[in-house]
Amino acid sequence: MIQGAKLYEGKAKILYATDDPSLVIQYFKDDATAFNAQKRGTIMDKGVCNNRISSALFVYLESRGVPTHFVKQLDDRSMLVKRLEIVPLEVTIRNIVAGGMAKLLGLEEGIVLERAVFEWHYKSDALGDPLINDDHVLAMGWASAEELSIIRAASVKVNEALKAFFLQRQIDLVDFKLEFGRFQRSILLGDEISPDTMRLWEQGTRRKLDKDRFRRDLGSVEEAYQEVLRRVLGDAKQATAASR
Repeated sequence: MIQGAKLYEGKAKILYATDDPSLVIQYFKDDATAFNAQKRGTIMDKGVCNNRISSALFVYLESRGVPTHFVKQLDDRSMLVKRLEIVPLEVTIRNIVAGGMAKLLGLEEGIVLERAVFEWHYKSDALGDPLINDDHVLAMGWASAEELSIIRAASVKVNEALKAFFLQRQIDLVDFKLEFGRFQRSILLGDEISPDTMRLWEQGTRRKLDKDRFRRDLGSVEEAYQEVLRRVLGDAKQATAASR
Protein backbone atom coordinates (compact mmCIF):
# COMPACT_ATOMS: atom_id res chain seq x y z
CA MET A 1 0.00 0.00 0.00
CA ILE A 2 1.58 3.28 -1.13
CA GLN A 3 1.43 6.22 1.30
CA GLY A 4 0.27 9.40 -0.40
CA ALA A 5 -0.41 12.98 0.59
CA LYS A 6 -1.28 14.08 4.09
CA LEU A 7 -5.06 14.43 4.32
CA TYR A 8 -5.47 15.59 7.89
CA GLU A 9 -3.43 16.12 11.03
CA GLY A 10 -5.12 16.11 14.41
CA LYS A 11 -3.93 16.28 17.99
CA ALA A 12 -2.82 12.64 18.15
CA LYS A 13 -2.90 11.24 14.61
CA ILE A 14 -2.18 11.96 10.95
CA LEU A 15 -4.18 10.55 8.04
CA TYR A 16 -2.47 9.85 4.73
CA ALA A 17 -4.01 8.99 1.38
CA THR A 18 -3.23 5.68 -0.33
CA ASP A 19 -3.49 4.44 -3.90
CA ASP A 20 -6.96 3.15 -2.97
CA PRO A 21 -9.40 6.07 -2.44
CA SER A 22 -11.46 3.98 0.01
CA LEU A 23 -8.49 3.39 2.35
CA VAL A 24 -6.23 5.68 4.37
CA ILE A 25 -3.21 5.24 6.61
CA GLN A 26 -3.69 6.34 10.22
CA TYR A 27 -0.39 7.32 11.85
CA PHE A 28 -0.14 7.68 15.63
CA LYS A 29 1.94 10.53 17.10
CA ASP A 30 3.58 10.90 20.51
CA ASP A 31 1.95 14.32 21.01
CA ALA A 32 -0.31 14.53 24.05
CA THR A 33 -3.05 17.06 24.68
CA ALA A 34 -5.64 17.58 27.40
CA PHE A 35 -8.48 19.99 28.18
CA ASN A 36 -9.22 20.47 24.46
CA ALA A 37 -5.54 21.09 23.63
CA GLN A 38 -5.05 23.74 26.35
CA LYS A 39 -2.37 21.47 27.81
CA ARG A 40 0.22 20.01 25.48
CA GLY A 41 3.16 17.67 25.84
CA THR A 42 4.83 14.52 24.58
CA ILE A 43 4.56 10.97 25.87
CA MET A 44 7.45 8.86 24.65
CA ASP A 45 6.27 5.98 22.39
CA LYS A 46 2.61 6.83 23.03
CA GLY A 47 1.97 6.45 19.32
CA VAL A 48 3.44 2.96 19.30
CA CYS A 49 1.38 1.88 22.32
CA ASN A 50 -1.88 3.37 21.06
CA ASN A 51 -1.48 1.91 17.57
CA ARG A 52 -0.79 -1.59 18.88
CA ILE A 53 -3.49 -1.43 21.57
CA SER A 54 -6.07 -0.08 19.11
CA SER A 55 -5.17 -2.72 16.52
CA ALA A 56 -5.64 -5.54 19.03
CA LEU A 57 -8.92 -4.11 20.35
CA PHE A 58 -10.36 -3.50 16.88
CA VAL A 59 -9.63 -7.13 15.98
CA TYR A 60 -11.26 -8.24 19.23
CA LEU A 61 -14.36 -6.09 18.66
CA GLU A 62 -14.72 -7.32 15.08
CA SER A 63 -14.73 -10.86 16.48
CA ARG A 64 -17.60 -9.80 18.76
CA GLY A 65 -19.68 -8.48 15.88
CA VAL A 66 -18.80 -4.77 15.98
CA PRO A 67 -17.97 -3.43 12.49
CA THR A 68 -14.95 -1.10 12.52
CA HIS A 69 -12.81 0.87 10.09
CA PHE A 70 -9.75 -1.26 10.89
CA VAL A 71 -8.15 -3.22 8.04
CA LYS A 72 -4.71 -4.16 9.33
CA GLN A 73 -1.73 -2.93 11.31
CA LEU A 74 1.05 -1.77 8.99
CA ASP A 75 3.89 -1.12 11.43
CA ASP A 76 4.45 0.04 15.01
CA ARG A 77 2.89 3.47 14.40
CA SER A 78 0.50 2.98 11.49
CA MET A 79 -2.67 1.10 10.60
CA LEU A 80 -4.62 0.82 7.38
CA VAL A 81 -8.25 1.86 7.83
CA LYS A 82 -11.34 2.48 5.74
CA ARG A 83 -11.86 6.12 4.84
CA LEU A 84 -14.87 7.32 6.80
CA GLU A 85 -17.12 10.31 6.61
CA ILE A 86 -16.99 11.06 10.32
CA VAL A 87 -20.28 11.69 12.11
CA PRO A 88 -19.64 14.91 14.13
CA LEU A 89 -20.56 13.24 17.41
CA GLU A 90 -18.65 11.61 20.23
CA VAL A 91 -20.19 8.87 22.32
CA THR A 92 -19.14 8.57 25.95
CA ILE A 93 -20.03 5.46 27.94
CA ARG A 94 -19.58 5.69 31.71
CA ASN A 95 -19.46 2.69 34.05
CA ILE A 96 -17.89 4.45 37.03
CA VAL A 97 -18.19 8.13 37.99
CA ALA A 98 -15.08 10.07 36.96
CA GLY A 99 -13.94 13.08 34.98
CA GLY A 100 -16.67 15.11 33.32
CA MET A 101 -19.56 13.31 35.01
CA ALA A 102 -18.12 13.92 38.48
CA LYS A 103 -17.66 17.62 37.66
CA LEU A 104 -21.06 18.02 35.98
CA LEU A 105 -23.08 16.46 38.81
CA GLY A 106 -20.86 17.27 41.76
CA LEU A 107 -20.19 13.60 42.49
CA GLU A 108 -17.22 11.86 44.02
CA GLU A 109 -15.10 9.88 41.59
CA GLY A 110 -15.23 6.11 41.97
CA ILE A 111 -18.97 5.54 42.39
CA VAL A 112 -19.88 2.39 40.47
CA LEU A 113 -23.01 3.08 38.44
CA GLU A 114 -25.95 0.66 38.61
CA ARG A 115 -26.25 0.96 34.85
CA ALA A 116 -23.95 2.40 32.22
CA VAL A 117 -24.55 6.03 31.28
CA PHE A 118 -24.66 6.87 27.57
CA GLU A 119 -23.82 10.41 26.43
CA TRP A 120 -23.81 12.25 23.10
CA HIS A 121 -21.30 15.07 22.68
CA TYR A 122 -21.02 17.45 19.75
CA LYS A 123 -17.52 17.03 18.34
CA SER A 124 -16.06 20.54 18.66
CA ASP A 125 -12.84 21.42 20.50
CA ALA A 126 -13.73 25.12 20.28
CA LEU A 127 -16.94 24.49 22.25
CA GLY A 128 -15.46 21.90 24.60
CA ASP A 129 -17.38 18.96 23.07
CA PRO A 130 -20.69 19.97 24.70
CA LEU A 131 -23.15 17.41 26.03
CA ILE A 132 -26.20 17.17 23.73
CA ASN A 133 -29.25 14.94 23.20
CA ASP A 134 -30.96 13.20 20.29
CA ASP A 135 -33.13 16.24 19.54
CA HIS A 136 -30.06 18.44 19.00
CA VAL A 137 -28.59 15.89 16.60
CA LEU A 138 -31.77 15.45 14.58
CA ALA A 139 -32.56 19.19 14.49
CA MET A 140 -29.08 19.98 13.18
CA GLY A 141 -29.03 17.07 10.74
CA TRP A 142 -25.78 15.64 12.08
CA ALA A 143 -27.18 12.10 11.87
CA SER A 144 -30.47 10.37 11.14
CA ALA A 145 -32.63 8.61 13.71
CA GLU A 146 -31.64 5.27 12.16
CA GLU A 147 -27.94 6.16 12.44
CA LEU A 148 -28.34 7.17 16.08
CA SER A 149 -30.00 3.84 16.81
CA ILE A 150 -27.17 1.93 15.10
CA ILE A 151 -24.49 3.92 16.93
CA ARG A 152 -26.18 3.47 20.31
CA ALA A 153 -26.55 -0.30 19.84
CA ALA A 154 -22.94 -0.64 18.68
CA SER A 155 -21.70 1.43 21.63
CA VAL A 156 -23.54 -0.80 24.11
CA LYS A 157 -22.01 -3.86 22.46
CA VAL A 158 -18.54 -2.28 22.63
CA ASN A 159 -18.99 -1.57 26.34
CA GLU A 160 -20.05 -5.13 27.12
CA ALA A 161 -17.16 -6.56 25.12
CA LEU A 162 -14.46 -4.27 26.50
CA LYS A 163 -15.61 -4.57 30.12
CA ALA A 164 -15.22 -8.35 29.84
CA PHE A 165 -11.91 -8.02 28.01
CA PHE A 166 -10.35 -5.76 30.65
CA LEU A 167 -11.89 -7.65 33.55
CA GLN A 168 -9.78 -10.64 32.52
CA ARG A 169 -6.74 -8.38 32.74
CA GLN A 170 -7.51 -6.98 36.23
CA ILE A 171 -8.50 -3.58 34.86
CA ASP A 172 -11.78 -1.70 35.42
CA LEU A 173 -13.15 0.07 32.35
CA VAL A 174 -14.26 3.34 33.95
CA ASP A 175 -15.41 5.22 30.84
CA PHE A 176 -14.45 5.71 27.21
CA LYS A 177 -15.08 7.77 24.08
CA LEU A 178 -16.08 6.42 20.67
CA GLU A 179 -16.35 7.96 17.22
CA PHE A 180 -18.24 6.57 14.24
CA GLY A 181 -18.34 7.27 10.52
CA ARG A 182 -20.12 6.40 7.32
CA PHE A 183 -18.59 3.99 4.81
CA GLN A 184 -20.46 2.69 1.77
CA ARG A 185 -23.87 3.16 3.42
CA SER A 186 -22.74 1.51 6.66
CA ILE A 187 -21.88 2.95 10.07
CA LEU A 188 -18.47 1.84 11.32
CA LEU A 189 -16.58 2.39 14.57
CA GLY A 190 -13.57 4.61 13.81
CA ASP A 191 -10.79 6.64 15.43
CA GLU A 192 -8.86 4.67 18.08
CA ILE A 193 -9.41 2.72 21.30
CA SER A 194 -6.52 3.38 23.65
CA PRO A 195 -5.50 4.90 27.00
CA ASP A 196 -6.01 8.26 25.25
CA THR A 197 -9.73 7.56 24.83
CA MET A 198 -10.48 5.38 27.88
CA ARG A 199 -10.18 5.63 31.63
CA LEU A 200 -8.64 2.42 32.95
CA TRP A 201 -8.10 1.71 36.63
CA GLU A 202 -6.18 -1.22 38.02
CA GLN A 203 -8.57 -3.40 39.99
CA GLY A 204 -8.14 -3.15 43.74
CA THR A 205 -5.65 -0.29 43.77
CA ARG A 206 -7.57 2.01 41.36
CA ARG A 207 -4.19 3.05 39.97
CA LYS A 208 -4.83 5.08 36.82
CA LEU A 209 -3.49 3.52 33.61
CA ASP A 210 -4.59 6.17 31.12
CA LYS A 211 -4.19 9.79 29.99
CA ASP A 212 -5.39 11.09 33.37
CA ARG A 213 -1.80 10.56 34.48
CA PHE A 214 -0.85 13.28 31.95
CA ARG A 215 -3.91 15.47 32.58
CA ARG A 216 -3.35 15.51 36.34
CA ASP A 217 0.46 15.48 36.41
CA LEU A 218 0.56 12.13 38.21
CA GLY A 219 3.81 10.99 36.61
CA SER A 220 4.75 7.56 35.24
CA VAL A 221 2.68 8.25 32.11
CA GLU A 222 4.83 6.18 29.75
CA GLU A 223 4.87 3.29 32.21
CA ALA A 224 1.06 3.28 32.42
CA TYR A 225 0.66 3.09 28.63
CA GLN A 226 3.25 0.32 28.44
CA GLU A 227 1.43 -1.56 31.20
CA VAL A 228 -1.86 -1.43 29.29
CA LEU A 229 -0.08 -2.60 26.13
CA ARG A 230 1.48 -5.51 28.01
CA ARG A 231 -1.85 -6.60 29.47
CA VAL A 232 -3.77 -6.19 26.21
CA LEU A 233 -1.26 -8.11 24.13
CA GLY A 234 -0.47 -10.66 26.85
CA ASP A 235 -3.27 -13.00 25.79
CA ALA A 236 -5.37 -10.96 23.34
CA LYS A 237 -5.25 -13.78 20.79
CA GLN A 238 -6.58 -16.30 23.28
CA ALA A 239 -9.39 -13.93 24.36
CA THR A 240 -10.40 -13.34 20.76
CA ALA A 241 -10.39 -17.04 19.98
CA ALA A 242 -12.39 -17.85 23.11
CA SER A 243 -15.11 -15.35 22.16
CA ARG A 244 -15.85 -17.06 18.84
